Amino acid sequence: MRLDRYDLKILEILSRDGRITKSRLAEAINLSVSPCWERVKRLEKAGVIEGYSARINPDAIVKRTPVWVQIELKQHNAESFIRFERMAAETEAVAECFAIGGGMDYLVKIETDDIDAYQRLIDAWLVSDLGIERYFTYIVTKTVKRRGMPPILSSMES
Repeated sequence: MRLDRYDLKILEILSRDGRITKSRLAEAINLSVSPCWERVKRLEKAGVIEGYSARINPDAIVKRTPVWVQIELKQHNAESFIRFERMAAETEAVAECFAIGGGMDYLVKIETDDIDAYQRLIDAWLVSDLGIERYFTYIVTKTVKRRGMPPILSSMES
């Protein structure tokens, strides 16, 4: 699907404010309401817009301790990667997991009640059959910046 500047602007605005009215969205991109709304529907139908949600401040509900962990596996084969990735997908405390290059295999964001809970999780992983060779723990001391969707206009227009 080819996106023009109107589509990109719609996506930028909706990523910041999914509750914007049809008329305010149309005004913001300098189109009338009907063509603007047709574009939104087309973007939804094409799967570019997957849905709408609220940005929830998790700290307002429950204080979690975020920890980033770099993990290297002992074996570098499909079975080892599948086993680790399955565990990551099934572990509630794993907020994000990325396969990475550059010496380590995975970068994992874990969110637990406290550091003790994190350490118990890592200890359980180490005695399991996950095949972790080594790991490095980085405890988050403060959040400096957090954003939702990255800016898309600047990356797609150049």
